[in-house]
Amino acid sequence: MPKTKLGKWAGGLSAVFLLFLIALILGKPLLGILPGTPLARIVGICAMIAGMATFVTAVVSLVKFKDRSFVVILATIIGIIAILIVALEVVEGLNYSH
Repeated sequence: MPKTKLGKWAGGLSAVFLLFLIALILGKPLLGILPGTPLARIVGICAMIAGMATFVTAVVSLVKFKDRSFVVILATIIGIIAILIVALEVVEGLNYSH
């Protein structure tokens, strides 16, 4: 378990990110939510905000407060994955020009 309050926030935000990501992945088969609809976009934006916040809080907890717990390190990795997803979405959007 994380020793600092910020480390606990990083763990909680990573759980929220994963929850939103699972909702996006399972939204179409289970709920019939089509990609591009307002609900899917809102869930996706919330997931990416939670993912980037996970990265920031985990890195600050690692660097400033020296919290080296497994949850904080895992939150950092999850945050990196979230930032990579955001970067890929931006690059894909830039590449798709007509």
